[in-house]
Amino acid sequence: MVRGIRGATTILNNNKEEITVATEKLLRAMIQANSINASDVAQILFSVTEDVDASFPAAAARLIEGWAYVPVMCMREIPVPGSLPMCIRVMMTVNTTAKQEEIVHIYHEGAISLRPDLSHTTSNG
Repeated sequence: MVRGIRGATTILNNNKEEITVATEKLLRAMIQANSINASDVAQILFSVTEDVDASFPAAAARLIEGWAYVPVMCMREIPVPGSLPMCIRVMMTVNTTAKQEEIVHIYHEGAISLRPDLSHTTSNG
């Protein structure tokens, strides 16, 4: 069965290091919480708000051992007035035997507000 696993985080500063660190942390949490192997991943889509443009968040996937061949793509979110700023979102499409209600969606930092009903959350604050 193919399932989507969602994740999101926010950053404080639009710079390459912060984008990479926050995205890698989010990806590793998604991988661990859902016991994902790179060979089971069909693709990972990354989206960012307009205020995040210093780096491609997808580059963080290449820092994870064994994930070099996973297809990744970055795109920009629709700039809806009042939407959460400085946000990086992830949609990971995986082959899994998990039921939809068993998927663990991960939200960090300010992104916890996006889907508190579905999320397993962490925050540094």
